[in-house]
Amino acid sequence: MTEKMTEKKSKFLIPALGLGAIVVGSIAAYIYLKGGPSGDAAGVWESAKIVPDEALMATYITTEPQAWAKLDKFGTPEARQLLGKGLADLNQNVLNESGISYEQDLKPWIGGVMLAILPPAPAQPAQSSTPASPGQVKPTQQSATNVLVVVGIKDKLAAVNFANKLKSNKELTSQEIEYKGETILKNTNKGSSTYTAILNNSYVVFAPNQKPVEYAIDTFKGEPSFATKAGAKEVLAKGVKLENTVAQIYVPDYGATMQQFIASNSRTTQLPPQTLAQLKQVKSMVAGVGIDDVGVRMKAIATLDPQLNKFQYKKTPGNVVSRFPGDTIAMISGEGINRWWSAMLEQSKDYPDFNQVVNLARTQLQQFNIDLDKDIFSWMNGEFGIAAVPANQGLLAQVGFGGAFVFNTSDRQTAEQTLSKLDKIVQQQPINVAQADIGGKKITQWQVPGEGALLSHGWLDQNTVFLAVGDSTAQAVASPQGESLAENENFQTATGSLAQPNGGYFYLNMGKTLSLLERFASLRQQPIPPEVNSILSSIHGVGMAANSPDKSTSEVELLLALKNKQ
Repeated sequence: MTEKMTEKKSKFLIPALGLGAIVVGSIAAYIYLKGGPSGDAAGVWESAKIVPDEALMATYITTEPQAWAKLDKFGTPEARQLLGKGLADLNQNVLNESGISYEQDLKPWIGGVMLAILPPAPAQPAQSSTPASPGQVKPTQQSATNVLVVVGIKDKLAAVNFANKLKSNKELTSQEIEYKGETILKNTNKGSSTYTAILNNSYVVFAPNQKPVEYAIDTFKGEPSFATKAGAKEVLAKGVKLENTVAQIYVPDYGATMQQFIASNSRTTQLPPQTLAQLKQVKSMVAGVGIDDVGVRMKAIATLDPQLNKFQYKKTPGNVVSRFPGDTIAMISGEGINRWWSAMLEQSKDYPDFNQVVNLARTQLQQFNIDLDKDIFSWMNGEFGIAAVPANQGLLAQVGFGGAFVFNTSDRQTAEQTLSKLDKIVQQQPINVAQADIGGKKITQWQVPGEGALLSHGWLDQNTVFLAVGDSTAQAVASPQGESLAENENFQTATGSLAQPNGGYFYLNMGKTLSLLERFASLRQQPIPPEVNSILSSIHGVGMAANSPDKSTSEVELLLALKNKQ
């Protein structure tokens, strides 16, 4: 192909991308229902070579149909119908106004998509006689974060055909701008403009402002890229190992990125030194989204500064899960609340507002001879679990659920002394503190006359204490009947494939949660919208676990367990 022919093809291609931002927004929804063009995760490196090294972060979305095809096995008919309608509305309201069909005009040539966030463009300062103080961003007339999108072209001929079709669109006006031997096209459609360039007939770069496109051209011609940037190169190489990865996010300098976002999203932003120190704990982060046989899985890996990270991570045995009934609505578990408390105090010692609240709490509790640090947190040194459990009788029958708290401790004496102090305080109120036997266990109850037990507490074994809000909740924990949460199929589906061992779980039974939401909505005479109900009904549950292989690494994995297609 001659140079003249290549130049001619480029000029045909350029007008085609005036609606590129709309295209990217519709890709994920389309692929879910129809399947998409080829643009696998390997394309992230080539795309990153075009992104300027100034980029704060980048996101890559694969359009490989095999990766997205897994979604086809999930979803209720109502949920799929809802998504189909949403896509149809998008095509009708956005694409079809320009006579564009995603399947016929866009699908054949679009490859992988990378979206990069660049620092805010320089702007003229607003008129002000007051100088900015240290750590403060001076008000500007414009402080908008720059966005650059890189789209791979997998079929040049199909892209040319699309360009030819758009040439007849009278509502699209174009202005050519020459920059370093490349053509930038300013496309204006109904008052909205984008700036677009074609690089080597293999990639389209576009942005709502001209500068990001110029930076991409500079990078294409040899300036440092995101792929070679110190820090970015490492997170790109690390990635997130998930089955059928469909999207990944790369943040090479987390602290600087968050600082830039804070500065660009507020007219006058004050960043205290304490906040900057907190941000610096996380050095970099990479996150990903994948689709497997269970559902949609998200994972984030953060690289920490071990010198600034005050919390000492510890894996949990996971035994506390079996203490809750199988129909548990939601649960969170972990290890060592006392260490969380100590780390929080250490990291927040320079925050006056926080210290004021803590000191006030200490003073208030001292009036009842309770030491916040020693009597409340010191003995919570083992595994713990907090759960919402269905309640069908007593004080909480109208609410529908009660709270259950289970703590494993190596300091039973202090725990018993604290509970005894609380019992004495409650006795001064119109509440009876009485003993009860539940499943052969000696339980102390705070009973509201004529209503039943408000709270119960007791020991499940030598080192495990529980507190339960509501009569039926105490019964479910102290004298369990039937399967435990650990044995429950829904819990196993939502958490069984998460990394083990880990630092604890978050679990949500979506079916039980939806029933509660419908109950509350009915009482308020405000039914849940059908579209929301359809989406929630297609989810088994949510599972999440945290892990830390070493003091420099923190991982979080979340699974949205979906129901198979009905």
